[in-house]
This record gives sequence, structure tokens and C-alpha cells, in this order.
Amino acid sequence: MKISRMALGSSALTVLFALSASIGAVEKPKSMDDMWKIIQAQQQEIEAMKAQMNGAKVSEQPPVANVASASVKKLERKTDVLSQEVEKLRTNLAIPEEAKYKSAYGLGPAASKIYQVGKGLSIGGYGEANYQAFVGDKGKNVDNADMERLVLYAGYKFTDNILFNSEIEFEHATTGEGSEEKGEVSVEFAALDFFIDPLANIRAGLVLMPMGFINQIHEPPFFFGNNRPEVERRIIPSTWREVGVGLFGQITPELTYTTYVVNGLNAAEFSSNGIRDGRGGGSQAKAENFGYVARMDYAPEALPGVSVGGSAYVGNSGQNQTFAGKNPDVLVQLYEGHAQWKYRGLEWRALGSWGHINNADILSAESKRLAGLATANGVPTTPQTIGSENYGWYTEVGYDILPLIFKDTAQYLAPFFRYEQFDTIAKVPDGSPDDENMDRHIYQFGLQYKPIPNVVIKADYRNIGAKKGSVPDDFNLGFGFIF
Repeated sequence: MKISRMALGSSALTVLFALSASIGAVEKPKSMDDMWKIIQAQQQEIEAMKAQMNGAKVSEQPPVANVASASVKKLERKTDVLSQEVEKLRTNLAIPEEAKYKSAYGLGPAASKIYQVGKGLSIGGYGEANYQAFVGDKGKNVDNADMERLVLYAGYKFTDNILFNSEIEFEHATTGEGSEEKGEVSVEFAALDFFIDPLANIRAGLVLMPMGFINQIHEPPFFFGNNRPEVERRIIPSTWREVGVGLFGQITPELTYTTYVVNGLNAAEFSSNGIRDGRGGGSQAKAENFGYVARMDYAPEALPGVSVGGSAYVGNSGQNQTFAGKNPDVLVQLYEGHAQWKYRGLEWRALGSWGHINNADILSAESKRLAGLATANGVPTTPQTIGSENYGWYTEVGYDILPLIFKDTAQYLAPFFRYEQFDTIAKVPDGSPDDENMDRHIYQFGLQYKPIPNVVIKADYRNIGAKKGSVPDDFNLGFGFIF
């Protein structure tokens, strides 16, 4: 059967119109699933056009036939290229070509890798080891070498809106002794993120408390010195994590926030060292009382590298327990403010924190009672004075000097200085003695060297003083890495 010139021309125009629509669709696919749909649709069009061309006597209409044939070849070529790109994307989901280490949603750069994948599994981690030599210890302390921690991040992106992220930490290289001092394995955080809107997203699980610098971003290349600042160990008890649920998001591109409701602290574990041992850590944590924490950070676009912020925690810690014959609420308040400035090779940070513990007199009386019982049983024990107030602050500065010596170098060498002052018993409750050895200051000097951004080598010296009594200085040498 012969096909008229008009019919064949009409068919060719139809083919070209469909082709142009398909090519336009190829240019802006919204997801990998959309790309596969485009490929399948294009393949169907190719088959349909081939069948139409084979059924027609195209030899009678060579110009139209040639146009249609060229269009089919062009579409086939675009389909093949698109198929290759999809396969590459699928491979990259399992084996990313190159990780970009950038902090996201309040987590460290290595912990943030999961937010960069399209879908599926993400693995990261960090580790640090150090040698510590005491100076002027008079035999009371022992120099030591320690694989302080090895951490694995494991995350899984279920959809574009739901993902899981976690941190599993191995401390001190072993758990064989069954003692925290010798080593333990802990889940540092494990939470589900539900992305709803840039303004408000949900996080639920074992969450890192959004306070200070170190509690959320504690990967070794991103803080000075082998030891984390003591203010962010004793006053803000990092690494502090609790089971909870809350919101995080951007109020504006410059202003971010995080807020959670979590299980409360356990006042029975408070001591002269502060509230650190009262953390629940997600390990059958007492939840008769709850705590509330909120944080805001502001990074003005007009001042690149500058950010300021603060956070607050409020919650009862009595957990329906009896202390010295009473059932106090033990309200705990903790506040902190922080600022940092990064400009070229300069890095500067400052942080201050203040805390208050209600019913500290009752807790101290309970500690005295328990110490008396222990001593009566032949175990001499010193009662703990729990301070009704505590405070701490520090400032630090470092400067990368290598660019001054070698232009365009990717390596990093920064001398740094940090000063800290803190007191876990800043205010003594009535009827309890003060331990002025807890009122301390630290001068710290050191060097930070990064042959590549993922690896750091550290050396520092800490001069530690106390209002009363002596605390040995220490020299520390170590390394850290992220992946």
C-alpha cells in the first residue's frame, strides 16, 4: 500500500514533535527514577518510529525519511548517554567518587557524609591516639600511651526525606577488663531525621545535646590540642547524649536552631566534679524527669567566617529518688554562649558557661551520709560537695603559618594557645566544705599539623593550676584522622 506525501509528512512531523518533547525532558530530570522513566519512554518512541518507517515506502519520500532516520539516531544517542549517566549514579551511591567533608545540621564533617548521598548506605569515622607525660607528678601519676577512641559512623538514607545516622565508639582499644577506664563500646548517637521543611525538621533517638562546640563536633582535626577543652568536659559534660525528640532547621539562611525534649539527668551521680556522671547516655536512663534544651547560631553573610550562638538546658534530675530522707526535684540549669572567627589562616574561639543546681545541699548531705556508711564498713570514703553553682570559660587562637612560607600549599601548620578557667563548686551549699582544688585554670600551648585535611598530628603542653593543692602539668603528643 502506498502512503501519500501528505500522510508521511504528517507522520514525520509527529515523530519530530515527540522527539523534541523527549529531548526537553532529558535536559531536566528531577531524580534517578525520573531519568529511568525518560529512558523507557524514549526507547518506546524509538521502536514505534522504526516500525512506522519500516512499514512505509520511505524510498518514495527520501527527504522526509532521511529526517526521521536522523531523528531516531539522535534520540538513540541521547538515550545511550543518559543510560550511562544513570549507571554511574547508581555506582556512586554505593562507592562515592570523592567525599566532601563539610559539617551539616550540627554534626561533624565525617558524621555529615550521609547527608550527601542520594540514597542508601554511608560509612565514615574517626580515631585518635596520644602519649601523655606528666610533669612534676611526684609519682602520683603514670605516663601513658592510649588509643583513646576509634569511631565508626553508619548512616542509611531511606528516601530523600528520611534517614538514619549513628556513631559507635570504641574507647581505649579494649573492653576486656570490663571497666570504663580500661575501655568500652558505646553508641554516641543514633537518630532518625525526618526532613519536612527547611524551617522545621524532626530528629528522634539518642541525640547529641546541642551545647558548646565540642559536644556535637568532636572530630580530632577540628579542635586544637590532644585533649578537648576541660570546660567542655566538666561544665558542659561532653560527649553528652540523651534519648529524646525535637526540631531543627533554619529560621533564615543565617540563623539556625535545634531544640529537644530528653530524659533528665540523674542527680544521684553528681559529684564535686560536676554533673558529668549524671548523663543517661541512652543506657536504661532514668526518665521520671525530663530536660529541655535549645540552641541558636547566627552566621552573618556580611561577616564570612564569623558565627555566634548560645544554648540552654533546663530539667529536673531527682528522678523520684530519695536523698537524705527527702524527694527533691533537683532542678538543673546550664547556659552557654560561644563565638568563633575564621579568617584565612586565623582561627579564634571563645566560650563561657554557667550552671545552677537546686537542692545541692540535700545532695551533699546524702553524699556525706553514704560516705559515713562506707567508712563504718571499713572503706574510707570522702564525701562529695555538690556545688550549687558552677562556671567555666575559655578562649583559644591558632594561625596557619604554612601559607606564609609556601604559597598554594594544601598542608596546615598552626601554633595555638588556649586559656581556660573553671570551678565545679563555684558556690558551696550550706553545711558543706569547699574543695578549692576544683577551682582551676589552664594555660595550653601547642602545634597542629595536617599533611592532608583528613589527618592531624598534635603536640601540646598544659600548665594546670588550682586555687588550693597541686595538679601536675602534662605534655601530650598524638594523632587523629577522619574518613
